[in-house]
Amino acid sequence: MARTKRAGRRTGNPDTRAEILAAARRLFAEEGYESISMRRIAAEAGVDPSLIHHYFGSKDDLFLAAIELPMDPAPEVAAVLSQGGVEGAGGRLMHAFVTIWDGPHQDKLLAVVRTSLSKPAMSFVLRQLFEHRIVKTVESVLGDQVDHIPARASFIASQVFGLVVARYILKLEPVASLSADQLGVTVGPTIDRYLTMPIEHLLAEQGK
Repeated sequence: MARTKRAGRRTGNPDTRAEILAAARRLFAEEGYESISMRRIAAEAGVDPSLIHHYFGSKDDLFLAAIELPMDPAPEVAAVLSQGGVEGAGGRLMHAFVTIWDGPHQDKLLAVVRTSLSKPAMSFVLRQLFEHRIVKTVESVLGDQVDHIPARASFIASQVFGLVVARYILKLEPVASLSADQLGVTVGPTIDRYLTMPIEHLLAEQGK
């Protein structure tokens, strides 16, 4: 069913930011990050495109605000991967990941994950976050050293999100009590394996 568009474009007012966020959430959930432009979001919200830049800056910033993520993981991922390339990348990634989750944003991050587990639209948006901000960051840093990064990233995601559930939601011991250093040493080699293992047999089965 076609959605009724708002008549004309509005200037900024106390409700403009909320209207932009609501429009962005709808479009990101329905059609995905890559296919939605800032102009499209502005048209959906019935505002001038310049107001999106005024309130949010970039499309990435709007996306993070729309899914209510308190921080952008991409810069941290890029920083830890740049420190030493593929060797030991798993341990560095896990250490950084746990440090972020154990920090002041833990409640908000957990709220995002819990919502994604119960709402299909939010799960789709969270997957876009992983693909757009995490996978593309790994490709930009390690793309000349690691092949088939999108395929490998799905296995890394299973490890990372599984750890989130085990440590922060189910609070399974000893996972819940281990330090960032301990988890880096323990789980890091598994992520290293996902980055370096042969996966041609998996791609062949998928017809890739």
